Amino acid sequence: MAAGQFPHDSLADGVARARQLLSELEGSTLMVGHSYGGYVISEAARDLPDVAGLVYISAFILDEGETLLSSGVAFPPLEVFQHLLVSGQGLAWIDPDVYPQHFTNDLDPVEARALAVTQVPPKASIFETKAGQPAWKSLPSWSLFGSYDRMIHPDQHRWMAQRSKATAREISASHVPLLSHPDEVAQIILEAAQKVATA
Repeated sequence: MAAGQFPHDSLADGVARARQLLSELEGSTLMVGHSYGGYVISEAARDLPDVAGLVYISAFILDEGETLLSSGVAFPPLEVFQHLLVSGQGLAWIDPDVYPQHFTNDLDPVEARALAVTQVPPKASIFETKAGQPAWKSLPSWSLFGSYDRMIHPDQHRWMAQRSKATAREISASHVPLLSHPDEVAQIILEAAQKVATA
């Protein structure tokens, strides 16, 4: 088992970091990604024989040629994108004043505010980077997401899960079910691990 923090400078850097972690593991591996991390695991797992499956937790499940921004154009616009701040260095983050009501809307307000001021801003260019051939087209996938996600529209989650033929589970949660509903997140990961272990 390994956990890594992806670099936020470019998709290529995130994929390289994920592949480095995978190279340090032995045997069959299940990759799990949250939010932007779903984009990273879809790219990193491509053509790696030891990756047995993918689990998306409130995550993007993009197809080839899509970007983080373009993938959501067919769905109702989300208010949070009116509150993105971009620095002169091209880093993007959510206005901390509204972060709790959009990103962490089912957490304790004190915890939500702490997360708001400790954001790790990615390069804004990541949002316009086009996806390559995704690994979910050749690997079994699972998707867990919240009905109250205000970062990725729930309709988009449902559509991405259906398109990727992922085993989907929708729960009453925000964009961070790993914090607000850890038992449900752990359960779908364990189910996926058991499924690929017996495949």
